[in-house]
Amino acid sequence: MSTSKPDLKLADFGVIGLGVMGQNLALNVDDHGHSVSVWNLESEWVDKFVAKNAPRKINGTKDLKDFVASLERPRRILMMIMAGAPVDQMLGKLAPLLEQDDIVIDGGNSWFKDTQRREQEMRKFGVKFFGMGVSGGEEGARHGPSLMPGGARESYERMKPILEGIAAKTDSGPCVTYVGPDGAGHFVKMVHNGIEYGDMQLIAEAYDILRKVLRIDAMELSKIFAEWNRGELESYLIEITSEVLTACDPETKRPLVDVILDKAGQKGTGKWTAQVALDLAVPIPTIAAAIDARVLSSMKDERVRASKVLGSDGKSYEGDKAPLIKAVRQALYAAKICSYAQGMSLIATGSKEWNWGVNLKEMARIWKGGCIIRAKLLDDIMRAYERDPNNTNLLLEAEFSKRVLESEKGWRQAVRVAQEQGIPVPALSGSLAYFDAYRSALLPQNLTQAQRDFFGAHTYQRTDRPEAGFVHSDWQSLIKKS
Repeated sequence: MSTSKPDLKLADFGVIGLGVMGQNLALNVDDHGHSVSVWNLESEWVDKFVAKNAPRKINGTKDLKDFVASLERPRRILMMIMAGAPVDQMLGKLAPLLEQDDIVIDGGNSWFKDTQRREQEMRKFGVKFFGMGVSGGEEGARHGPSLMPGGARESYERMKPILEGIAAKTDSGPCVTYVGPDGAGHFVKMVHNGIEYGDMQLIAEAYDILRKVLRIDAMELSKIFAEWNRGELESYLIEITSEVLTACDPETKRPLVDVILDKAGQKGTGKWTAQVALDLAVPIPTIAAAIDARVLSSMKDERVRASKVLGSDGKSYEGDKAPLIKAVRQALYAAKICSYAQGMSLIATGSKEWNWGVNLKEMARIWKGGCIIRAKLLDDIMRAYERDPNNTNLLLEAEFSKRVLESEKGWRQAVRVAQEQGIPVPALSGSLAYFDAYRSALLPQNLTQAQRDFFGAHTYQRTDRPEAGFVHSDWQSLIKKS
């Protein structure tokens, strides 16, 4: 039964799922002059939402048929529900009620291959299915997220006025664009989250070096991060880091960050990014290191036992304070560039694999506002892809290569000091190894390939005749016996 007024006109947009994100997106749509219908599995949530926002003309429905009937055709419906089986179950109920060219958007963090499958299945009903990444959390959903929709191009044009209205705005325009067909939107959001994992781990490692080596307290660290946020490292994550470090625990009167257990959670998108990167043979060591770090952090009891057995005999640091702070800043900046380079390379490779035609400049543009990884660096990334849309790696772009090389000395110093002190810096050191490997004309995998051919006849190519293809040697006849 509908809780809407009988004379209410058909709504422009529908939202299924009234969790935090669904509620805030519905209010955001309403703020921008578009009428909204809402539905939730637990019907009491509908009553509470409509009552709480009584001055607004939001159409609350309790029956799915009423919800569908309340929408202007072709319908535009956003699902903000838990990823996985609930999405399939919802589509199973919704699809028979829809008509040709109706649009259904999955705004959750769904696995992009599930989105590809669902897009195919919904075609049987004539329904246009979109997988749309939504970044920015609760605040972004309410006041302007970054949106990454993937689906049928012609249907995107029908959604565009609403999506551009609710998206975050920057000097480069609304933070939404057509990403590509079927699973492209969810793929890009997945990689966005992978970059986010890497960025957060890099910041955590910088914080760890400064607090453990220089014994800097939370308030002073806050000032350091605030200063960094006024330069090339300016970003949402650096900004909130400086703010988090000022928070005081009301119970102990200590910095709140110091009483938080060092166990980080994850919801799966980072893991998916690493899995896909392996499938596509794209190296993403910074992101992979961040995932490993979260897994290791979850092993708290085991780590405490290991600390008593293995201890740490790191050298004491006797250098000056200011140079190390500068070195850590340079390390964070250079490693951050590497993290973005890895993520953009993965998007480019995925786009080629599935023929999506993703515009990397546009991805950098729509990440400038609303999303968690918004940063000053994205302006530079945009310009890099303007100069060369086919750039295969940001490290090859003249401006970025210059900046990384300028930061290299400090980067190495920060990693060296951390390792001497026994402080784990997997993302900073993994980024450095990526940089060194990527620029190496000669790597030791000639030995690896020799070993593979020795024990498994896997063949190899010769440096003097690579055009001859793969060959195999009878190693036993060639080995010199002592």
